[in-house]
This record gives sequence, C-alpha cells and structure tokens, in this order.
Amino acid sequence: MKLAMLARNPSLYSHKRLVEAARTRGHEIEIFDTLKCYMNIASHRPEVRYKGRSLDGIDAIIPRIGASITFYGLAVLRQFEMMGVYPLNESVAIGRSRDKLRCLQLLSRKGIGLPVTAFAHSTNRPEDLIKMVNGTPLVIKLLEGTQGIGVMLAETESSAKSIIEAFGGVEANILVQEFIKEAGGSDIRAFVIGGKVVAAMQRQGATGEFRSNLHRGGSATAIKITPEERSTAVRAAKTLGLNVCGVDMLRSNHGPVVMEVNSTPGLEGIEEATGTDIAGQMIEFLESHAKPNKTQTRGDG
Repeated sequence: MKLAMLARNPSLYSHKRLVEAARTRGHEIEIFDTLKCYMNIASHRPEVRYKGRSLDGIDAIIPRIGASITFYGLAVLRQFEMMGVYPLNESVAIGRSRDKLRCLQLLSRKGIGLPVTAFAHSTNRPEDLIKMVNGTPLVIKLLEGTQGIGVMLAETESSAKSIIEAFGGVEANILVQEFIKEAGGSDIRAFVIGGKVVAAMQRQGATGEFRSNLHRGGSATAIKITPEERSTAVRAAKTLGLNVCGVDMLRSNHGPVVMEVNSTPGLEGIEEATGTDIAGQMIEFLESHAKPNKTQTRGDG
C-alpha cells in the first residue's frame, strides 16, 4: 500500500515507529507536514497539494494531528476523505474526541461511566457548580487544555470559588468534576484498535502530583484490566467512531469512569510499558480495512 501520515514532527517516537512498522511490512509511507498541505476544494476533482505536487494515489492516511492545529488538520483530512482515501481515524470522529464537552455528552448518552461533571462559561454562582459535583475536593479543567495543562485540583470550597471566578473573569469555558480520591493519583490507559483493547497500562502521578500524565513526570506499568474496564474502553471508542484511540479511565468506587478519549495517542509509553507492537497492529488494521471510498462519512459532518 501507499500510505501517508499527516504530522508536523517526523522525529517523534510514535511517528518513527509507524514509519518503521509500515516499511517492515513492505508498504510505502511518506510524512507530510499538515500545515503545509493546501487544497483545491471548489473542484469536481478534490485535490490536496504539497510543495507543488498533487497528493494522489494514496491508499490510506494516518492522521497525527496535534491539538493546537485541530481545525486545519481536520480540514486537510476531510479533503483526503472526499478523494476516497481511507483514514485510520475519520475526521468526524477526531473532531468529537477533541471537543471535550461533546465527547462527554456522547459518552453520557450511551450510559458510559463518567465522573460527576458540570460545565460553565462564566458564572456568578460558583457555589452552585461546586454543589453540583458533590463538593470539594474537585477538579477544574480548561476545556481546551491538553497533557494535564489547565487542570487544577481545588481542595477547599474557597479555593474552588477563587479558581472558578478567575476563569470567569477571562471568559474561559471550564469543566468542574468530582475528584476520584480512591484512584490515588493513578489512571488506566486502554489502547483500542479496531474495537479491541490491545494493551493497557497504569500511569501513576509523580509524588505530590494528582495528574498522572507521563509528560508531567508520571510512570507507567503494564496492567491487566477488568472485563468491565475493557468493555468501557471499547464502548467509548465505538461511541465516538474511533478505530484507534487511547481511553483514559479512573478506578472509582462505582466502577470505571472515563476521563478522556485520545484520538492521537502516543505510542512510546505504552509500547515500553507493555512490550506490545502497537505501531505494527495499527498498520495491520489498515491492511485489513483500507479500501477506496470506504470512509463512513466521506468528509461530511
């Protein structure tokens, strides 16, 4: 197959591993800087161009679109979908996952376990938001934050009010969530490919840190997840329409709760923790499923 990857930094571990896995299996693969792609959209023959040449004849595309360029990245991916190119994850599904509020609303509608969550733009009733999530301690998140940035733990009602009022002053969209104390600063990432959990790791936050992100000094170990956790991860991926994703969950007293569904999950932490060839399985999925004009949405939605 002739594969393309949309990515800004070819030197990242995940991107190098995917290139290696594709070439090991005899495929051609080329990385294109997402922001340097441009398109002919007012045409009977949709086209994506890159450095003066047309990107045609591609069998499948691997979108590795950073959160900061979601809007343009999804526009490029939609254009490939309109050209009949099969994407590892579809543009509509990635868009659902990147909109944290929409993601949680979709998961909630399907009855998937979530922490008690409130959403606000700005409010002069912070005490009501706090009450909605059963009081403090609680977690306050910027809707646009990634990798643990813009996530704060408020341990007292006064600190929670101060943070909510501060965000209200700059007109930020915020999520206020119950704090799952029993998780002990750890979470689970289940890696889903094609409706199956292929690997799982437990991430533990650094000492004194309630966020478990590996980017923030957390550590990771392989873990055997429960059937309920496995089912939750698979259902979350299916609800958003993602072929490949990392589903982040906490172990609460009332079962697994989903914190986030990552449509462009990193491979380094989970491959090192579990010894699983995740990149190879992603390429194998494309080998089994990539056919022209088989995208469900064809760039719609």
